[in-house]
Amino acid sequence: MIATAFIMAVSFAAIFFIVQQTVINNLDQDLSYEANKHTGEVRISNDSIVFTNKAEWEEREHHEVQVNPVFIQLIDRNGRLMDKSPNLKSNNLDFNPSNLNGHFDTFIENRSIRQVQVPLIEQGITEGYILAAMSSESAKSVILKLRNTLVIAYLAVLIGLYFISRFIAGRSILPVQNVTKTIQEIGSKNLTKRVDLPLIRDEIYELSYGFNELLDRIENALEREKQFTSDASHELRTPLTALRGTLEILIRKTRTPEEYEEKIQFGLTEIDRMTITLEQLLLLARLDSKDESKKVELIELPAIVNESLAHFKREIQEKELQVSLNYNDKDEFLVPNYYTYLILENILSNAIKYSKINGKLTIACLVSKDRIVCTVKDEGIGIKQEDLQHIYDNFFRSDALNHKQIKGNGLGLSIVKKAADAINAQLKINSELSKGTEVHISFPLNQ
Repeated sequence: MIATAFIMAVSFAAIFFIVQQTVINNLDQDLSYEANKHTGEVRISNDSIVFTNKAEWEEREHHEVQVNPVFIQLIDRNGRLMDKSPNLKSNNLDFNPSNLNGHFDTFIENRSIRQVQVPLIEQGITEGYILAAMSSESAKSVILKLRNTLVIAYLAVLIGLYFISRFIAGRSILPVQNVTKTIQEIGSKNLTKRVDLPLIRDEIYELSYGFNELLDRIENALEREKQFTSDASHELRTPLTALRGTLEILIRKTRTPEEYEEKIQFGLTEIDRMTITLEQLLLLARLDSKDESKKVELIELPAIVNESLAHFKREIQEKELQVSLNYNDKDEFLVPNYYTYLILENILSNAIKYSKINGKLTIACLVSKDRIVCTVKDEGIGIKQEDLQHIYDNFFRSDALNHKQIKGNGLGLSIVKKAADAINAQLKINSELSKGTEVHISFPLNQ
């Protein structure tokens, strides 16, 4: 409002001074015209300066009504009155020696007039001056009315703008007030509440949308924290209970060295199990953060496959598995190193773990259209069809009771799924019970 008031004041002042100057310039032009016109009606003889047609002038003024009469007066070079127009009667115009041939304001009978003084030159010598004047009251009245009108209009417009701006600002700020109200209402127990998005996609819409996205991220982070706490406590409770029970048995009475060694070995096994579980849970938490820096390093897919197979060399030899790796050396299989390694590490671990003795493990890599496809096929125990929809759930193991001898905690495919989502890879798992499982991993080409 202060800025608006200042701009309006400058604009209105400019209008006033422009109109004022225009009115005065028009009046001065008329005065100069009258003075120059009457200069031709002046006769200079010796020391006298008189009008040549004063009688005709008097008769014309007697018959005509002059709306804005022109007053003319003649003076010599010393300022003595020589002659004047009949309408001046007993009044005289003031001579201003300091403003020769210029326009200025003065008074006659307490009435405002505008006056000009034009020198009368004869043979290069100034013999006197012709003084011309016109009433400036009408011009000043117009200027005064304009000033009053602008002042009233300025105040009226300013007051009107104040209330209109206040009303518009009040309506415009409603979405911000809604955002503020929602923020105040949101707590740890109602993070699902969101700000209503305005219908108009303006800055307030962007603010509300961004705030809702922030709430989504906060809610997801808290959910991940709750999930991690729940999963960790659930999965660690069993080995901790077993470990505690074993230690309690040991201290009840003296044992033989073999019994102590057996129980200690059991305890170490449970500790290893807890360590693996914690590492996988922490890995899942890190995958939720979607670290973009780990998508930069690209590597050939067959190199990752060979590295993973080398990691499981002992397990492959124990089960005497036949491993077949098929790919075209001419094709380029560039994929993100970190996430792809996590995917293949867990898929190959499951394939080897659930394969039968002397089984076959087939791995194929190929480029198809705009995708890089890796297929891992085993001849293992397979997965029930009704369990396929749950295989990515944390701690889910298909038919776990019938496979107690196979170690695992059901987190491998959860890690695979999150790693694949991080690099926009697609997963497809086909399985038939007692016949084996086939996993298709499709990576975007030219990531």
